[in-house]
Amino acid sequence: MNKIFIALCLILVNVSFAQQTDYVDFERINAAISFELDSSRVNGIIIMEFKILKDVDSIFVDAKNMTFTFEQGDHDKIKFKNDGEKLWLLSQFKAGESYDVSFEYSVRPKKALYTLKRNENWQIWTQGQGKYTSNWLPSIDDVNDKIEFDLKFLAPSTYELISNGELKSQAETNSNILWEYDMKTPMSSYLVAVVLGKYKKQTETSKSGIPLEYYYYPEDSLKVVPTYRYSKQMFDFLEEEIGFDYPWQNYKQVPVHDFLYAGMENTSCTIFSDAFVVDSIGFNDKNYVNVNAHELAHQWFGNLVTAKSGDHHWLQEGFATYYALLAERDIFDDNHYFFKLYESAVDLGRQDIAGQGTSLLNPKSSSLTFYQRGAWVLHALRSKVGDVIFREAVKNYLNRYQFDTVETSYFIKEVERLYGRSLTGFVNVWIKQKVFPVDAAFNLLKNQSTYINEYLMVDCQTKSSKCAEYLKYYVSDEAKVKIISQAPDLVTKDTFKHGLKVRQAISQYVTKIPEDLKEEYESLLNDKSYITIENTLYNLWSNFPEERAKYLSETRNVVGFRDKNVRLLWIVLNLSTPFYQADNKQGLFEELVNYTDEAYNADLRINAFQYLDLIKSCNEKCISNLENAKSHHNWRLVKFAKQFSEKLQNKE
Repeated sequence: MNKIFIALCLILVNVSFAQQTDYVDFERINAAISFELDSSRVNGIIIMEFKILKDVDSIFVDAKNMTFTFEQGDHDKIKFKNDGEKLWLLSQFKAGESYDVSFEYSVRPKKALYTLKRNENWQIWTQGQGKYTSNWLPSIDDVNDKIEFDLKFLAPSTYELISNGELKSQAETNSNILWEYDMKTPMSSYLVAVVLGKYKKQTETSKSGIPLEYYYYPEDSLKVVPTYRYSKQMFDFLEEEIGFDYPWQNYKQVPVHDFLYAGMENTSCTIFSDAFVVDSIGFNDKNYVNVNAHELAHQWFGNLVTAKSGDHHWLQEGFATYYALLAERDIFDDNHYFFKLYESAVDLGRQDIAGQGTSLLNPKSSSLTFYQRGAWVLHALRSKVGDVIFREAVKNYLNRYQFDTVETSYFIKEVERLYGRSLTGFVNVWIKQKVFPVDAAFNLLKNQSTYINEYLMVDCQTKSSKCAEYLKYYVSDEAKVKIISQAPDLVTKDTFKHGLKVRQAISQYVTKIPEDLKEEYESLLNDKSYITIENTLYNLWSNFPEERAKYLSETRNVVGFRDKNVRLLWIVLNLSTPFYQADNKQGLFEELVNYTDEAYNADLRINAFQYLDLIKSCNEKCISNLENAKSHHNWRLVKFAKQFSEKLQNKE
């Protein structure tokens, strides 16, 4: 039998009995990386430094589908074995000794690093999400091994390159720039990030002196202010509220094309979807504020202190969700904060009714559980022990476990120590049991917020004379929205005099427009809300066929969000209005089909496909783009493309 095979079998047996972190601590990874943009290939030179904790004859580095070249030198006594998943290092490693190894590698990542085109320019971005960085950078998938990463990147000089830590130098070489980024402290491998693309940036400095960098596409200079609105205020607030200084050298935020999620809290370098890059009108409908605050809070909860395993994932997502709510409370008001808690309690209650509720310690729990129930735990706990104890416990927790990994009991013990009493009952109800304590949550809200009491009082599913009075002036805008959703026929001319949220609700729920409200309804087309404009245009076009030309003319230049929600609707309504000949209809149809192309973001492509399906006009180019979408990196687009393709085949 082959000796290497026998050795590898022994290695695998060893690993099954103990975690690798018991035997070795990877302390530092120094990497120099270059990109082959046309082939999506990553090439790198790596130096790894590690310390042996117990005598062992083998350790490994996670490295997916990589090829390696090893230089012989100081580590001649270390042999290497690559099985396609891990790079094994074989030697008689001795406890207490430090080692370093160096090698070159090459890989075309199947995930975690994405190379794509945006407006004819290349863009690269990463998404480690727990354990995937090893698809493009040899590293350690286990979150419990925290490593200091110092990274260099060689990239074309026409692009910006952003990564973790402080930019130490930029050295020009031929038509490239060598970017050198330095981290001072360790982090889990999944938080390593890099973005390459066409960017400019604006900067601010926090109250504590931390550099804040806001990146944007050159054509989006007018969207910087609404996109990053409140960023510095939230940063300053969270530092003060958490009571623990921001733990990294700087903080960067970078929007990218077709990101997989809303955002990702890579250490000192948040990457987020460019769908959140909005103008001043879009800000009113779909802004970046909550995602911004959530990813920033992760710099403490998740990056500085990391959950040991999925069993304790809420320590990251629940904390980030809670502190994002507190940051929004500071910006907006208490009513906003309590209404968000109310909405999440309703969602959690519905999840239980559907039989999908789980313990917060179940690693397979839903995002709703990890995020919203986790936030509720912290709100309820703070309500129980008081502000002073809660804040001091959080500060102690971060101090004690900084740059380390934790379990739920670690945090609870910090609270109990200051509270002086056991929290076992609280933990059993709010954290361990499958069912979310919805009654206890609602009782808390009722005791803490007159605003929520008012909202709950308003119920117009069974109409009464009070409902019409409420709609005039007596209750909050959220309560008015609730009334309109339940009884849209109660809307009068006076209802249009209320704020943006109420007018948006009118556009959403009043779909059959009375003649006496026509003039007021038409005024909605001028609102600072792309959602309102989209709803209103469709409803007016449907209700008053004789005036379709007027409505199309008024909204001709409105585009909407990055998914062009208003523009797509406008094109389809124009194509469906034969007598309106102000435009080249063939040109409009080609524009609609063109939006299904891979040059556009996933949301825009999905919307364009759906409209083409609606008007039964998915032509050869549409079908070709649909096939292309099946191999996209965005799972939502892939799922849609497969379902839509199957639907078309069934029709045939």
